[in-house]
Amino acid sequence: MTYAILVEGIHKTYSGGWRKPSKVALKGISLSIDAGETFGFIGPNGAGKSTLIKILIGALLPTAGSASLFDCDVREPEARRGLGFVPENPSLQDFLTPYEILLMGLRLHGLRIGDERKHCMHWLERFDLAAVADSRLRGFSKGMLQRTALAHALAIKPRLLILDEPLSGLDPVGRKDVVDILDEYRQQGGTLFFSSHVLHDVERIADRFGLIHRGQLLTIRSPQELAADQADRFVLRYRGGAPIEGCSEVRPGLFTLDAGAADLPALIARVNSCGGVLQDVKPSVSLETVFFRTISSSDVAGR
Repeated sequence: MTYAILVEGIHKTYSGGWRKPSKVALKGISLSIDAGETFGFIGPNGAGKSTLIKILIGALLPTAGSASLFDCDVREPEARRGLGFVPENPSLQDFLTPYEILLMGLRLHGLRIGDERKHCMHWLERFDLAAVADSRLRGFSKGMLQRTALAHALAIKPRLLILDEPLSGLDPVGRKDVVDILDEYRQQGGTLFFSSHVLHDVERIADRFGLIHRGQLLTIRSPQELAADQADRFVLRYRGGAPIEGCSEVRPGLFTLDAGAADLPALIARVNSCGGVLQDVKPSVSLETVFFRTISSSDVAGR
């Protein structure tokens, strides 16, 4: 079977300098990602996310193990054909314009497009950069540079997108626009591997997610598996009114209750009778709760 990404027993140790100990960044990482799948890669800072991404794009050699993209070893230049990549902090030539950046990408990937200007402008418009298409990047904000890099990655018609913190530096409106574009890319059959600290967005668009901590891949799961963990448990939040037995006050005037599905109608009635205003009802298990529970369990086991 051909996988879009196949990682087998990847280890990475950074050798120490004079009087400095070596650092183990990855400890036997193995995972496989199908073509057309969206995979979210999450973990605390320093967990090893960027190290694995650098190995996948051929920028870093593993100490042991192997990795391939569509059956091509990542050490081979051919593996990067049709690969769109955006690092967390894109380093773009600031004397160029967004249009020139995208045009350079088309030429480097050998894409033959009849109207290159029209093709590039389409993607610049998608990322709200059309008005500055011919302006020098010098002086652009971090968010504008991030959107330029994302437009460049998608303009090459990638079969695989690898994005390291693609939402970094974006305001809430820009983040929503980018998530919508990535979701559209996924729906059209593209393969997406991305790391992110924005767990809500990972939960929204990822088919599966992997949680890495201290160089070890602790779990790989899907949102459906998350929901199935405690399908009958919910967290109810309400504002104002009197405290109900068993509730917790998370901040002045805002209360939460953990309840089973069968108890929800009665609890909602109690909230109304005490003068409270129901704010929301959500499943008790989320990607955020799994994130902290898994990391906490790993830290305890490692002591």
